Amino acid sequence: MNKKDITGAQRLFSQHRPDEAFKFLARKMGIKNIIFDKLHEVFDSAERIDVFPATAARGFILTLDRETALYFYQDGDHFKYDGFEMGPYEKGDVKIFDRLSKK
Repeated sequence: MNKKDITGAQRLFSQHRPDEAFKFLARKMGIKNIIFDKLHEVFDSAERIDVFPATAARGFILTLDRETALYFYQDGDHFKYDGFEMGPYEKGDVKIFDRLSKK
C-alpha cells in the first residue's frame, strides 16, 4: 500500500487510534493473520534484544533480555521460526550486521 493510497481520515484515525488503524489497514491489504498485538507485547516489553548467528545450522538467534532465545533457520530464500529456549545468555555484538554487503 502506497502512502498516496491512505486517505486523510485514515491518517487521522492512525494518529488517534494506531492499534485499530493498523488492523483496519491490514485487513484492507488482505492480511489475514493479524498478529501486531502479540508482537508488540513481546518485543515492547523487552529491555534488550540481541542477535547471534546460529551455531548448528544457517540461521540466527534473537535473545530477549538475555533470558529467552528465539531460533530461526534458513528455509530456501527465507527464514522460519524454529522454537525457543530459556536460560542465561551472553550479550550480543551490535556490530553483527556491519560485515553485510549492501546491494
